[in-house]
Amino acid sequence: MERPEIEFIYVGDTMCSWCWGFAPTVDRLRGHYSFPMRLINGGLRPGPNAQALDDDMRAYLRHAWERVATASGQTFNDGLLATEGWVYDTELPARAVVTMRDQNAEQEWAFFKRMQQAFYGEAIDVTDADIYPPILDEFDIDISAFMEGLSSESSRLAAWEDFEQAQVMQAQGFPTLLLRTGTDMATVTRGYQPFEEIEAPLTAYLAERYERSAFLS
Repeated sequence: MERPEIEFIYVGDTMCSWCWGFAPTVDRLRGHYSFPMRLINGGLRPGPNAQALDDDMRAYLRHAWERVATASGQTFNDGLLATEGWVYDTELPARAVVTMRDQNAEQEWAFFKRMQQAFYGEAIDVTDADIYPPILDEFDIDISAFMEGLSSESSRLAAWEDFEQAQVMQAQGFPTLLLRTGTDMATVTRGYQPFEEIEAPLTAYLAERYERSAFLS
């Protein structure tokens, strides 16, 4: 039987707290199913949509992070929330992701997760380009070439192309996980779900269409 063309399309943002909560689910899905995942930066608060960290925003984020921690078990370091004058701008992290995609696509998801860990687990400001070289030491990448790509106009355009793709796919909320089978597109989840809530209905959906050997690892 010819192997079907199947892929996950994951629309998320490194600075989206529910996406950080969803990261273990994505890892388990990628290990359970044999088909690839395409990552699209959703564009949470990029560029002109960035938001300054004032008292209201600080309180909102603390509450949101507590909810994600309770639901997912992921840990949060809220040290950055004490920073005065900080701006929640997700454009540079998205540019970093597309730069990694361009220079070593096999490491894109691992890098996306590492940035989530840096921001949420270690209170590292991923909106600051200076933090990237130490993180990049953990990856098989030419750091100088990466930093040059990160600051380029092409990385900005590629990031905004991702944001536009997310809108076309009507993925206004993150995380959004879609499943493409040939020319058909199905929604796996819009919003956080644990692996256990996704696996059974997704496997049943695929089993109606393909032999299990075509989509299970």
